[in-house]
Amino acid sequence: MMGESQSSQGARPRPPRAGTSADESVRAGAARVDALAGARRDGNEPPRARAAHDRRHEQAGPDGEPPRARAAHDRRHEQAGPDGEPPRARAVNEARLSSGGSSGSEPPRAGAATEDQRVFEAASMYYVQAETMEVIARHLRCSRSTVSRLLARARRKGIVRIELVHPGGAGGPEARFEAEFGVCAHIVPVREGTTEIHRLQQVAAVAASRFVELAGGLTEARGPDGAGDSDGAGGPGSTNGAVGPDGRDEDDDAGLVVGSAWGTTMSEVAAALPTRRIPGLTIVQLNGSSDPVHEGPSAGRMLSRMGSSLGARTIGFPVPAFFDRAGTRRAMWSERSIKRVLAVAAAARLAVFGVGTLETGSGALPSQVYAGGHLSRADLAVARREGVVGDVCTVLLRADGTWGDIDLNARATGPTPVRLARIPRRLCVVAGTGKVRACLAALRAHVATDLVIDDATARAVLALYQRKETP
Repeated sequence: MMGESQSSQGARPRPPRAGTSADESVRAGAARVDALAGARRDGNEPPRARAAHDRRHEQAGPDGEPPRARAAHDRRHEQAGPDGEPPRARAVNEARLSSGGSSGSEPPRAGAATEDQRVFEAASMYYVQAETMEVIARHLRCSRSTVSRLLARARRKGIVRIELVHPGGAGGPEARFEAEFGVCAHIVPVREGTTEIHRLQQVAAVAASRFVELAGGLTEARGPDGAGDSDGAGGPGSTNGAVGPDGRDEDDDAGLVVGSAWGTTMSEVAAALPTRRIPGLTIVQLNGSSDPVHEGPSAGRMLSRMGSSLGARTIGFPVPAFFDRAGTRRAMWSERSIKRVLAVAAAARLAVFGVGTLETGSGALPSQVYAGGHLSRADLAVARREGVVGDVCTVLLRADGTWGDIDLNARATGPTPVRLARIPRRLCVVAGTGKVRACLAALRAHVATDLVIDDATARAVLALYQRKETP
């Protein structure tokens, strides 16, 4: 009786003394468990343990489920569908059903609309509401670097369009280019001491924006009947559109045609293009580029980037930059496939191109027409003897802008300045003081209506023109 009374009051049984049998140890442990159970039943559980037990009992569900597990279960139950389907699986299934696909079909890409909305919100808060990046980051629950990437994407996708209105003035360099050469100049400020590749990238970014602006304006000017559907057969980047006898694409004969040269400058312009679909746009390569000896900027890759960014059809020009013989060029120009490409180029209303220079040194980036093996050493020596300083679309120019009596031009595949002048808008892109003489030659040949040029090169071109220098 005395032992039972002590056990019922929570007294702990003494541990078995050393040397006791295993059965005695088991019986002692069982007695200890029975004692604790009896204490709970009789309300003699230690206060702290009893309080914790009561809280668990009050919070537990009817089946004794712990509160945390029950809360998670309740959330899953509320979010699940009538058949108990998990929410994530249900969302995927609903997306499949809404797109008309079966349960076994691939669901449409999710998150694009949400990401575009984040891009728009970030751009609106930064550019319209004048909020700081820190505020935007807190609102979107992301880092400042993510906000910076969202803003950059907004500019690339055309969600944000930045327009600058230059103050101009009679004595400004833009006005001088207009007065002397009849071109609309966009002068790009570039910090001193920068590398030539960075200078080119800065100019290319402005040129890409100007390119899209001109193409979009020309498309809108053609009216509602002048915009074709670039989503037709072939799609962006294709080169298999049917071309009619007048040079227009038979599937999209009302769209805008843009002629593009190739090279280091144009590759950078293509890389800097924002993502903006221009309906009915066709981009055709103006001059040949294939060369089996040297690798350089790929005309095909450049066209592909342009087509992808602008939603355009692209048409390559599968001929070399220069033929070995003038007779070969004349024969190729009579081929039906080549005549089709030339006809499309003749229908262009906008051309975009850079300027190549024969000069080397001073850290200037090499021009692919001369550094890429398209002309032999003997050809280059002849060009220098004839006073060539550079080229536009592989057509060689002297310092005074003349080109007609240069023998090598009979083998060139690009449009002459006369043919270029038939295109209403012609955007010339120049970066680097190593191209000063070549740029001035191009302006004297009247190949451009619009010019994008860095500030240092612009000043040097105007200074050279002012001196009336002819090397």
